[in-house]
Amino acid sequence: MSEELLINVSPMESRVAVLDNGVLGEIYIERHHKLGLVGNIYMGTVVRVLPGMQAAFVDIGQSRTAFLHVNDMQREPRPVAKNKNKAAEDLITVSDTDSDIKSEQPSADSLAPTPPVVSTQAKEVVVASKTLIQHRLHEGQRILVQVTKDQLGSKGARLTTNISLPSRYLVYLPSSDHVGISQRIDGEEERLRLKTELTSLMQTVNLQGGLIARTAAEKVPMAKLEEDIYYLVQLWRTICARRQEITHHQSSELIYQELSLPLRSIRDLVHADTEKVIIDNAQIYEQVRYFAKEFVPFVYDRIVHYTAEQSLFDVHRVEEDLRDALKRRVDLKSGGYLIIDQTEAMTTIDVNTGSFVGGRSLEDTVYKTNLEATHAIARQLRLRNLGGIIILDFIDMLEQQHKDDVLESLQAQLTQDYAKTKITQVSELGLVEMTRKRTRESLGQQLCEPCSTCQGRGFVKTAETVCFEIFREIMRCARTYNSPKKFTVVAHAAVIDLLLTTEADTVADLEYLLGRVITFEVENLYTQEQYDIVLD
Repeated sequence: MSEELLINVSPMESRVAVLDNGVLGEIYIERHHKLGLVGNIYMGTVVRVLPGMQAAFVDIGQSRTAFLHVNDMQREPRPVAKNKNKAAEDLITVSDTDSDIKSEQPSADSLAPTPPVVSTQAKEVVVASKTLIQHRLHEGQRILVQVTKDQLGSKGARLTTNISLPSRYLVYLPSSDHVGISQRIDGEEERLRLKTELTSLMQTVNLQGGLIARTAAEKVPMAKLEEDIYYLVQLWRTICARRQEITHHQSSELIYQELSLPLRSIRDLVHADTEKVIIDNAQIYEQVRYFAKEFVPFVYDRIVHYTAEQSLFDVHRVEEDLRDALKRRVDLKSGGYLIIDQTEAMTTIDVNTGSFVGGRSLEDTVYKTNLEATHAIARQLRLRNLGGIIILDFIDMLEQQHKDDVLESLQAQLTQDYAKTKITQVSELGLVEMTRKRTRESLGQQLCEPCSTCQGRGFVKTAETVCFEIFREIMRCARTYNSPKKFTVVAHAAVIDLLLTTEADTVADLEYLLGRVITFEVENLYTQEQYDIVLD
């Protein structure tokens, strides 16, 4: 598969598009006035400790306080029974996957407190009180934290005290002694080589902490890994020095800021299959070339400066694909289509045959539509950056082999996804439940806001419904106020048109019943649901 990176930079924002065989697969957008927080390291101040949730809120200088759960903190060693020769189990667990840089940190989605430790030898329960957050944090305490999830909607950023520093080939974990290998590296021989070489290098440079080999480290010589280690060690020393400079009068301070989007994309997205990196800004082009020469030399000659007058994203139809990615409906080549709805709790994707009638049988038509849909679903998840719980409503299939084929096809397509995903089996109703790791806002959340007319409902009252509301309000006013001789209805043009045409007889009957005149006035600034009744 050939891949290209398009980097579009303007005074307002930076955008990076990943093209797979000429088709937009992923889009990353960073507004210059609203930079992402993921990866940033802050010296924050604890503002509130919640024992009932085993969590704390930390001020890191943002509009909302950030959230820190006890499972995202460095843990104290657990007590063990006497005469127990086996060393205590390592408490810091790190995912080897590098589907996303931040997924290489310890993950803790559960809000349940850490359970007591049970000693099977001593036959007694030892309550690990030191693991409770109220015994580890207090209000006003200064704490070094790293952002793992950006602010999403009304929720503040999510934090961890398990700092991780990524480079091109490695991730450095200062608070761990774990050596891990990306799960995307399959060969056992290569995994063993990397683990052996990393362990040896850590001993050579006397490295305190742990390392994870990223997917890009596959078949990378030992010398390159050593360069990465020295870079990460120096970076961590700089962070520690900056931390010491912070005064106690400052409630929060940014200690380390992640790379800008163009440089981050070179570090994280470029690989051997990347044929070109096309950049339309001269200054960023020079910065990227300098960065690539130092850290990703194999891509240096593939970096191209785009100078044509036509927009880079227009030439590759990225703008058109972006507009389509904000629509509910996604058309399939066969004539079928997907309906994608994103809510607060989950995202639902409904598969429909549409105009596709197939050939041999209904089961065959459904099977082919569902297979085609798996390709479109995997692409849309990446393109729209949909995360959390996702429900896939495939068209019902009768044959178990067809269900297995559809699920296998979906799993195969999701192997290209950088985000971690988990899929269940196809249910009797044709539903597939899955989760996808979410660290930043979806494309829709980033580019759109709730409709001011419908307040995010996605629909408004019909003109007829509003007319009937107006009739009821007029009757209510007539009973309450006896003095008015005339009622003036001020409403949207569509509502007034209906009152003067289809509902004209109802208006006449109401005037006769109340003995009062009803007049109408159009207000173009009103929405279809808005109206006023003026008493004259």
